[in-house]
Amino acid sequence: MVLGRRFEVLRTKKVLLFGVGGVGGHCLDALYRTGVSDITIVDYDTYDITNQNRQIGSEAVGEVKVYRLAKLYPGVTPIHARVDETFLEKFDFEPYDIVLDAIDDVKAKIGIIRRCHKKLISSMGSAKKLDPTKIEYISIWKTYNDPFAKKIRDELKKINFKRDFKVIFSAETPQCKEKGSFVGVTGAFGLTLAAKAIERLVG
Repeated sequence: MVLGRRFEVLRTKKVLLFGVGGVGGHCLDALYRTGVSDITIVDYDTYDITNQNRQIGSEAVGEVKVYRLAKLYPGVTPIHARVDETFLEKFDFEPYDIVLDAIDDVKAKIGIIRRCHKKLISSMGSAKKLDPTKIEYISIWKTYNDPFAKKIRDELKKINFKRDFKVIFSAETPQCKEKGSFVGVTGAFGLTLAAKAIERLVG
């Protein structure tokens, strides 16, 4: 077994995953298949036909994502909720060993960062890109060529947030102006997010 004795350590850990779309769904799949047994997923969306090029479970158009995934991955705890200030003020992050952020809402992302940056790994922009080999795991303050990451940095600067945390990001420049995603990149973001989470949990 690749994890050896660390596998039993992994089995005791609690993971909180925000967002189960193109990135988060593949992250969930990798964590689950590796043996993480306590995973809570938070998302408000339902599946749309436009999700089918990249999202696990998206053949169930119209279904709530977290409930659909809870059926596909028995034992996962689903929370169907909009991640806004009201939710974040009431939510208890303390029980979780790691928090994974795979959502694309800037305000929600900033709220999560402010509350639990010490045990957070956050995914930056995976859309409009084609080359998964450009993916990196670095400090938010060292990201570049990513308009979404720049927006996050700018918003953090506005609130004078100077603390550090790691992100999954791609140095590839956007390949189109319109909306568009390639599962080879979004999936690779999710798998990298899972790998780095496991590394931290058993390290």
